[in-house]
Amino acid sequence: MAPFPDGLNEQVGHEFSASQQYVAIAVYYDAQTLPRLAAHFYRQAVEERNHAMMIVQYLLDADEKTVIPGVEAPQTDFGDVVEPVRLALEQEKRVTEQISDLAKLARTEGDLVGEQFLHWFLQEQREEISSMAALLTVVERSRDNVMLIEDFLAREVVGDEGADPAAPPAAGVAL
Repeated sequence: MAPFPDGLNEQVGHEFSASQQYVAIAVYYDAQTLPRLAAHFYRQAVEERNHAMMIVQYLLDADEKTVIPGVEAPQTDFGDVVEPVRLALEQEKRVTEQISDLAKLARTEGDLVGEQFLHWFLQEQREEISSMAALLTVVERSRDNVMLIEDFLAREVVGDEGADPAAPPAAGVAL
């Protein structure tokens, strides 16, 4: 397995890739005139971008080489209103696994500062999986009347509720 800083650089790419996928999902919903779903995923895209920049700032602070990788094009075509949310949940589960593997690597290397840095991300991922799973349940139930999904999102707070004062700093600035 690659050293911890290399793993963090790889994770920067995963976070930017997740951000791009969320933009693609938001655009899909925007094109369907589902503004609440679109807004939710535009916010998710910014959040993933911020996660990448938090890792970049950590690498800079640790005086480690920082690499900003290119990402593959996201999926842009979806069969129905449910598929993008299902994809998003799968993505959140994959990112959780990636962060968990990084925390294990930091522990194995005795990098306690790096391991501590990742604890915030692990908690964030638990919340992301929970909220995305809940959204998927609502979307599956309401697939035949998508306006019910829009109504749900208008009434309920799903996902991030704003800036987290415990979040690591982002390079540049968190958006």
